[in-house]
Amino acid sequence: MRPLAQSGRRALLVGESWFTQTTHQKGFDSFVTSSYEEGCADFMTAVRGRGWSIDHIPCHLVEARMPRSLDSLAQYSAVVLSDVGSNTFLLGRRTFLHGEPSPDWLGLLKDYVLAGGGLLMVGGYMSFAGIEGKAGYGRTCLADVLPVTMLATDDRVECPTGVRPEICQPTHPIVSGLPQYWPKLLGFNQLLPRSGSEVLATCNNRPLLIVGTPGNGRAAAYASDLGPHWAPRDFVEWTGYGALWSQLLGWLAGKQDPGPAGHSNDAIGMERSEVVWPLDTDSKA
Repeated sequence: MRPLAQSGRRALLVGESWFTQTTHQKGFDSFVTSSYEEGCADFMTAVRGRGWSIDHIPCHLVEARMPRSLDSLAQYSAVVLSDVGSNTFLLGRRTFLHGEPSPDWLGLLKDYVLAGGGLLMVGGYMSFAGIEGKAGYGRTCLADVLPVTMLATDDRVECPTGVRPEICQPTHPIVSGLPQYWPKLLGFNQLLPRSGSEVLATCNNRPLLIVGTPGNGRAAAYASDLGPHWAPRDFVEWTGYGALWSQLLGWLAGKQDPGPAGHSNDAIGMERSEVVWPLDTDSKA
């Protein structure tokens, strides 16, 4: 398949939304309230401030708004999946309620990457394996293009006192210009880098940011969250927050990050290191 002809600095974010129902019990009586929330405001503000156009599809609108062809996906230089489980893509209403075929969005995303697109999965309770293994991406075709091997069970590593990420490939363009140590994170998904991938940053001595080049495209896995609760306010308000995401999207798209004022950051060549990463399948901390 020939490489996609992608457009500019435009990205698609899928996920980062949820509904909450709360039961209020007041003595004999109780009542229920409902709310809708999104967790991507800081991320979208940060990347838009560095010249990116970004569209957002909340979890509950995937079936209605997700692109249905390679041509429609090709308008995006990169696609970001964040805190949206695989069942949201696999079990559309036509299939789940009526037993009828429906679009294979994960298969389409895989084809998009192999044809030259950029894909990023950001960690969370419904990313990678996820809480109680319910995100389930290790059992999907998207596992073929992500640069990591995922657990089959709950992969969360909760770190309530905070752990500080550390860059281990400082010359890579994604982390170029960022300090070696970042503000603390409060948790992440446990991942194992696949052969041929590169680990650019670690957290608690485990892979945090991993990249690979499947087919004609590029793919990245970021094991923690892009906002609370795993990414606390100190992280999202950190001066390097916007540069991290913009440079990551730029690498996925094969482009440099111009910075907030339009001045390009140096894109320094990659260095590869081979490290054996232990995968602690018993860790649910």
